[in-house]
Amino acid sequence: MVIRTEELSFNFGNQQVVKSLSLNVPSNSIYGFLGPNGAGKTTTIKMLLNLLKTQYGSIYIFEQELNKNRVQILSQIGSLIEQPAIYSHLTGKENLLNRAMLVQVAKNRVDDILKLVQLDHAADKKAGKYSLGMKQRLGIGLALLADPKLLILDEPTNGLDPNGIIEMRELLIDLVRNHDKTVFVSSHLLSEVEKMATHVGIINHGELLFQGSITELRDVSKPLIHIETEDNVAAANFLMKQNIIPVEVKDEGILAPYISREDMGRVNSLLTGNGYQVYSICKQQKDLEKLFLDITKKAQA
Repeated sequence: MVIRTEELSFNFGNQQVVKSLSLNVPSNSIYGFLGPNGAGKTTTIKMLLNLLKTQYGSIYIFEQELNKNRVQILSQIGSLIEQPAIYSHLTGKENLLNRAMLVQVAKNRVDDILKLVQLDHAADKKAGKYSLGMKQRLGIGLALLADPKLLILDEPTNGLDPNGIIEMRELLIDLVRNHDKTVFVSSHLLSEVEKMATHVGIINHGELLFQGSITELRDVSKPLIHIETEDNVAAANFLMKQNIIPVEVKDEGILAPYISREDMGRVNSLLTGNGYQVYSICKQQKDLEKLFLDITKKAQA
């Protein structure tokens, strides 16, 4: 595990914001750390980066205890917390050159980073005139200068337009697939993380509600059959008489439990064979947002 925490907890005064958190982040993964605003994501990230002192529990990064190996560990981590630290009066390239001097990295790496984060075309443009998406990519470029093994990003898509979100997603996937990085990314945009994460941790009120692969998360909630007919109410009543109990009936379709492909074919044959015109029938997975609500409700029950 690149990141492993054991019973990690943190209090601000009498308020406990992180509760016995045990994270397991595999190497070469994109780990989506999901939760609503105020769930404890940023506090956890600040402890991982040693910006907040650990109060209770332990943090291991690269299988080394953080407090005892602070300098060695942090030298292999790149991070972007909230807004990137950019000098607006300098160009994108000048920002990177300035940081390269600070971290004692060869200047020729700057051009490689500009290409990697797709800012080579805007290298000589003042950073203050960059779009928000370009600033975020420059911030990630700054974090990547020292060639870290681990990249920790706090809400990197926050405030981005759809194009900016797509560009950010593609960049993070490329870093893991082609540049041997591990990415730990927090977000409240559940549907977006679903498109890029390999592993997920869901946190709410400081507690870890779920942790596992994207596939395991989807398996938490069984898929459904989505059926659209000419008369959904009548079709739903017919299915109930056949002991197929719909989960939900709406104008746009019927949701029924999914068992197998063969069962879905049987449902289709039942409807069409009894005079119900079926416009569409398909297997439907719940998205992460729906799964998050289900998991939260189970935790509160």
